[in-house]
Amino acid sequence: MRGGRSRRIPRGNVRAATLLLLAEQPRNGYQIMQEITERSKGVWSPSPGSVYPALQLLEDEGMVRSQETDGQRLYTLTELGKTYTEEHRTEFGSPWEDVSGAVGDDVHQLLSLMRQTVGATVQVAHAGSPAQVAKAIQLMKETRQNLYKTLAEDEVEPVTSDPAASL
Repeated sequence: MRGGRSRRIPRGNVRAATLLLLAEQPRNGYQIMQEITERSKGVWSPSPGSVYPALQLLEDEGMVRSQETDGQRLYTLTELGKTYTEEHRTEFGSPWEDVSGAVGDDVHQLLSLMRQTVGATVQVAHAGSPAQVAKAIQLMKETRQNLYKTLAEDEVEPVTSDPAASL
């Protein structure tokens, strides 16, 4: 490992998070993914490849049942699922906070800026002129290259907005 300590974000407990969210109210898989992402402040964005298999396993175990409503599959806890979730609530803790709390404010800020950049990129893609889209493409390429260069450096000096600090 170059540059010191690891910044690896721990994996979340999809099973526990799903049970806890379904204990609050019925949800579909997409809503579960969105709620986990929101509650973890964007640090944990589980994929469909982790949420839907967890839901299927919970359904196979008799913990949840699904029902097709308005073209969406809605999941609810069964009595067994409610009992299990209540019995293990302390053990489950708050999976999204466990993941979110494992990173510092700087990582939260970085992820927030990334989401804002994605929003701005979508706006340029939808409303920008061909010249603006071309400029945005170039900016994104440069940004990606600069991020990889940052990772390749052994140690990065902290960025400061105070010009006197660099004197």
